[in-house]
Parts: sequence; C-alpha cells; structure tokens
Amino acid sequence: MGKHLHILGICGTAMAAIAALAKSQGWRVTGSDAGVYPPMSDYLQQLGVAIAPFDLANLQPEPDLCVIGNAMSRGNVEVEAILDAGLSYCSGPEFVGNHILAGRHAVVVAGTHGKTTTSSLLAHVLETAGAAPGFLIGGVPEDFGGGARLGEGGMFVLEGDEYDTAFFDKRSKFLHYHARTLILNNLEYDHADIFPDLESIKTQFHHLIRTVPAGGSIIANADDDDIRDVLDRGCWTPVISFARHGHASAEWQWEACAGDGSEFQIYHNGESVMHVQWQMIGVHNVANACAVAAAASALAVDDQTIARALASFAGIRRRMSLVGESNHVKVFDDFAHHPTAITGVVDAAKASMLQAGNNAKLWVIVEPRSNTMRTRIHQDRLPLCFDAADRVVFAMPSDRNLKADDVLDAEAVCKQIGTHACMLDSVASIVDMVSGGVQAYDCVLVLSNGGFDGIHQRLLDAVEA
Repeated sequence: MGKHLHILGICGTAMAAIAALAKSQGWRVTGSDAGVYPPMSDYLQQLGVAIAPFDLANLQPEPDLCVIGNAMSRGNVEVEAILDAGLSYCSGPEFVGNHILAGRHAVVVAGTHGKTTTSSLLAHVLETAGAAPGFLIGGVPEDFGGGARLGEGGMFVLEGDEYDTAFFDKRSKFLHYHARTLILNNLEYDHADIFPDLESIKTQFHHLIRTVPAGGSIIANADDDDIRDVLDRGCWTPVISFARHGHASAEWQWEACAGDGSEFQIYHNGESVMHVQWQMIGVHNVANACAVAAAASALAVDDQTIARALASFAGIRRRMSLVGESNHVKVFDDFAHHPTAITGVVDAAKASMLQAGNNAKLWVIVEPRSNTMRTRIHQDRLPLCFDAADRVVFAMPSDRNLKADDVLDAEAVCKQIGTHACMLDSVASIVDMVSGGVQAYDCVLVLSNGGFDGIHQRLLDAVEA
C-alpha cells in the first residue's frame, strides 16, 4: 500500500483534482471537508475517495503527509492537531510543484478570466496532437471527464490561480508551478478579500513572470493594457502576442465570424491560418482559442491539428452547460462571478438564442456568492452587465463576515438595471417567481460559483409542474 496522503478541504475543486493526481501516483488518499456539493462530490465518489467531516480521528494513524487547502484556517480541529503533533504538511500547489511537476514541462494559464476554458482547451489540443499531456484544471472538461490527469507525455497543463496559497503561504498559487510556457489572458481587479488593489495583483503576476526561463515562452494578450504594464516591469522570456484582428503588432489575431462566437478566424503574422466552427459560444472564448493556438504552435503543434482540436472541443461543465429542459424552457448553468465574465456569458447566451431564431426571453439568475461579489467592490459595474437580458433576478447576498455597509446592495443594482430586474430573499421565492413567469422557448441562465441550493433542478421541476 502506498504512502498515506490526507487532504483537508478535499471538496474544493483544486483539492479534489490533487486527490486524483495523488491516487494516480500510488498515494493512499483520504480527505475531510464540511461543505459537499456536485460536481466535486460526484467526482470524488468516482475516484473512490472517502470524505469525512473534520475530526481528530482522520489523523489516526498519522498520515505521511497532509495537504491543507487554502480554505482552511487556524482553529480548524485538524489544522490545530497537525500543528500540535508536528505532522508533515504542505499546501496543495506546493504538493503539485514538488510531487507532480518534477521533470515535466509546465504550461500555465493565468489571468482573471478564462483560465478553466483556456487550460481545458489547450489540454485537448495537445491530446489531439498525441502529446498525452497531464493536466490540473479547476473544472471538469467534458473531453476528459475529470479535472486532473498525470498523463504520459512530458507536458503538464495547469490552471494558474492568482489566489493566495494557504493560511501559512500568502504567495499566489501559480508561483509554485514553475511555468515554462505561460499564457497571460487578461488582468483585472478581483479577490477583494486578499488583494487591496489591482497593483498588488500585478506584483504577483510579475513574480510569476520572473520565474519563467529564458528558454520558455510567454503568450500575452496585447489588447490588455495591464498585461503590457506587468511585462514592461521586466521580462526575460520571449513573448508571443495575441489580440483581436486589426491590432498593429500582435503575431496571432482572432476575429469572430458569428455574433455568438460560434465561428471564427485565426491569423498568424497577417495570414489566415484557420477557420473554425465549434460548440462554444461567446466572443471571449474566441480570444481564449487564439491564445491556445499561439501556445500550441509554440509547442510544435501544426495549424491543421490545432484547428481540428478547436472544432471538436466539448466544453467544460458549469460553463454555459445545459442542465435540462422542461416544457420547452431550457435551464443553463454557468460559473461566472465577475462583471466581465457575467457580461460575456449573458451577451453570448442572447446572441446564441437570436442566431438560432429564438426571440423568446432570456432570464438571468445571479447568486452573489464569492467573497468579492458579496461586497460593493463591483456595485457600479454590475448594473452594466445585463443589457442582453430580458429578466434579471438577484439572490440576496450573504453578509457573512461583512459589515452591513460593505455588503453588495443588490436592490440598488436591480433598480439601476430597470424594472425587469429584482432581488428575492430565498431560492424558493426565486423558483416560484421564475417558474410562474417563463414561457415556452425562454432560456434561464443561472450564474453562481456554488451549488445555489439545487436551484437548477428545482426550477426544472417547478416548470414541469
């Protein structure tokens, strides 16, 4: 039997993926957590990893190594026991850097938005090219059925999160991954719970750039002024730029040929090198595809293989995923929880409906759940995100660990959006209101980075009834 690895906070997306990698290496993996919901609970069950509530008994007999998730803090019963007993412990990213990536070519995707899609897409392109990559992705790519795999080839694709690593390591997670090929998609202010301003995030991104070797590659979004600012602070690695078609100097350029982003053209050094129709929607995803094309080309994948892989990409769970249909009403799920991401997915959803000849209503339901979305950081930006929506419903934000004046004023947001927007104080009231108002061929888009109390199926059941 292999060494015993115990993971605290195992139901977090990244921790569950690390559990899969560790099992593939022969570790005997156990885990503990408090909150459990799909898709990670289903994923861990399929892996055969038992999940227990936090308890001292989980540390008997003593594990060989404990991985402490970044949601853990002092005061947790297992954290305190690990420190008191002097057990060996590390963070999740540190485990990956030390135990998974040794001897591999790390391909890291970083940026505020699009990391999951871009890393999933790049892994699929490399798989199509026969490279058999490993990967660690903060979601579930449909092409692979899981967010992590050791792989057999030399390359390993990682979603590089800028969030801090653990309560005992406040560096960004991506610094542990030792990127050799780095994609910089975009850069905006986010994670208000740990970063006081955009400048502090830029500092972490520049630390990341400092770790990329001169023999590697940085694929950077030339349309993003903040990315350019970070690169201008010092860069020791060749930079390959990508941008929207018409940019003066970008080597790789993209152009959406359909309003919903379902068809696009990619150019390299001014020459059209691929025309792609795919299952994804959203102009923002076309930019992601261009970044992947540039990175894959730098990794010696030919244009024809890249185009074929882009066209066959099956997407990611919880990224504009169709949950179900009831009485001709479709319910979709998406992880978007930042104004830029929300705008992109709402615009894409409406454009896709119109392109399909569906002139029915688009309902958007928003749960302000993340530590940033629950605050007033985006109070002024949120009302601007829903121009393409016909009806907008906000769930009441939780005031957990926040002062009353710091909590997002969702009612004010809805008032600014217009009379077609409202805030309701419970999932039950949202289900009643939406199921009573939708008509045949309407689409309901649910935006949340959590389980949202099973609202998707509850909506479908209510519409059916």
